[in-house]
Order: sequence, then C-alpha cells, then structure tokens
Amino acid sequence: MARKINPNLYRLGINKNWDSRWFAPKRGIGKWLKEDVRIRKVIASKTAGAGIASVEIERAGDKLKILIKASKPGLIIGRGGKGVEMLIRSIEQVLDQKVAVSLNVEEVKRTEVHAAVVAQNIASDLIRRMKYRRTIKKHLEYIMQNREVKGAKIMLSGRLDGNEIARTEWLAKGKLPLSTLRSNIDYGTSPAVCSYGTVGVKVWLYKGEIFTK
Repeated sequence: MARKINPNLYRLGINKNWDSRWFAPKRGIGKWLKEDVRIRKVIASKTAGAGIASVEIERAGDKLKILIKASKPGLIIGRGGKGVEMLIRSIEQVLDQKVAVSLNVEEVKRTEVHAAVVAQNIASDLIRRMKYRRTIKKHLEYIMQNREVKGAKIMLSGRLDGNEIARTEWLAKGKLPLSTLRSNIDYGTSPAVCSYGTVGVKVWLYKGEIFTK
C-alpha cells in the first residue's frame, strides 16, 4: 500500500484537506481541473528555488484565490510586489475566461517539517553532484532533530551518482505508520534533473496522531 497510494490522497477528508476547493457547474469540472494543472505548472516554472511547500486554489463565482506557502517568499514577491504582479499576469494567460485573481504568499519557517520542501532541497543537492548517500543521511538527521517529527523516510530512484543501471535506495528512521488513517503523514516529491538523467526524490514525514483519545 505504501508504495502505490499517495499518503495525502489516502487521507483526504479525514485529516487532509483538498488543495483545490471549488464546486464546478455542469460540464465544467474537466475545464477547471485542466486550469488548475496549468496554474500549478506556471507557478512551478516561475518560482523555481523558492521552496514551494503547497499551492492551494479556491474558486467562488468569478473570483480565483491562490495561496502559496514557500520557504523563500521574497523570491516570489520581488521588489515592491512586482514578482506577484508578473505571476498573476502569467496565470491570467492560461485561464479560459477572465476572473479576478488574488494571490497570497505565506512564509514557511520550519522547512524540515514540510516534505515537499525537503524533497526540493535534496533534489538541488543532487543536481550539484553531491553524493546521494551523504545527502539523504544529512537531511534525515536534520529532520529528526525536530521534536514534531516522529519518523521519516527518504527514497531516491534513478541513475544514482551516474551509475549505468538505475536502482532505488532509501533510508528511514523512527516510526512510519502509513496504513493508519489517524496518523499525520506528510508526503512530497521532487525530480532532480541531473546531467546523467533524472532522479526521483520521495519524502515521508510522520508527525504523530491527530485523532487521539
């Protein structure tokens, strides 16, 4: 189960909320889903290196609200908010109809408790040709220093360190009850596009149980 099902999707409606929140009209679900995918692609391409933890999209009538949580919000906001204005213009270009777009950026202070940010940091280290064993061990030790995290797992897949044969390596520490619905599991992925090929990075973080007696 753990390798086939996304832990965040497995817990939707239980202890995880939807990243896209809206009620589409008839025959409009597919169009809005495609728009959400295009919006997320634009944000990912325009905010590379900002440490995006999550992107939440809300729709209400002719209003579109986007909330970005990032570890480096200054790279997104820019000087005098010019970065946000340019990002809004890029988002409006991929929309099928004109709506009022509002964009908010929040800072993520503790990056070690967000799996998506950790995965991006590991990917950036691999792109800089750092040894994968040393990299995952360093990040795993840094994650476990936080008392909020009860367990963690890091998995890499691809041509590690430029080897001819692709393989999968992982390292874990602490508890990781993936099948327990009440467990708070944070899951994040990020591709590392290296000169010798693409390496997939997956991170699981266990932050304790939410539904306790």
